[in-house]
Amino acid sequence: MSVSEMFAALQGALGQDQDIREVPGRGGQGHGHSRGRGGGSADGALCPQEIRKEVQALEQTAREILTLLQGVHQGPGFQHIPKKCQKAREHFGTVRTQMESLKTKFPADQYYRFHEHWRFVLQRLVFLAAFVVYLESETLVTREAVAEILGIEADRERGFHLDIEDYLSGVLTLASELARLAVNSVTAGDYSRPLRISAFINELDSGFRLLNLKNDSLRKRYDGLKYDVKKIEEVVYDLSIRGLNKEATVGGEK
Repeated sequence: MSVSEMFAALQGALGQDQDIREVPGRGGQGHGHSRGRGGGSADGALCPQEIRKEVQALEQTAREILTLLQGVHQGPGFQHIPKKCQKAREHFGTVRTQMESLKTKFPADQYYRFHEHWRFVLQRLVFLAAFVVYLESETLVTREAVAEILGIEADRERGFHLDIEDYLSGVLTLASELARLAVNSVTAGDYSRPLRISAFINELDSGFRLLNLKNDSLRKRYDGLKYDVKKIEEVVYDLSIRGLNKEATVGGEK
């Protein structure tokens, strides 16, 4: 499935999620499940402190994964991408365990009531998962695959799930990271990678154009994508005027 096809499929579900957020007093999935997957106290009286504790653990693991993956930007880091991705996936095993613990700290139907507690770290984890998948295969990870990596659901009806806006925010962070990677690729003498990143980011930009984004924060972050596109285009243009894009193309065909 192409990136554009993925985003076209997301649009319908995105509209439903946005409608649920706009319904006053609708804290969860809206079907009256009192517990389901995820426990927590029925009245949520002790939830916030317990949730914050679990989120802090997730934030620490996310920092460890980020530190690990930042090594790809440094000198010989490109040679060690497979090893770094493998180690990152091991850390995601810890994430899944922490997610299971977080699920028990609030009633399953109160997802959106407490969503702000873990929203930022979840978006960070989406970015990290997307970055690992891109480094491994140079493809965009699906929302379903990210949910599996994190040990949560893709379907809102099944409890603790990956909100579509959180997925999209993480993907936008990936775009910024790839713009940085394009620059550092040239420094490392890898002239073909920026060309591949450019093609990927342009397809990503086309995908986002298919979405009707109502969330102000997400829309502003999407506005930043055009700067990532421009930054990568400048890298590719620089390679072109130096004749290095032809060298990269020839090298890629061998």
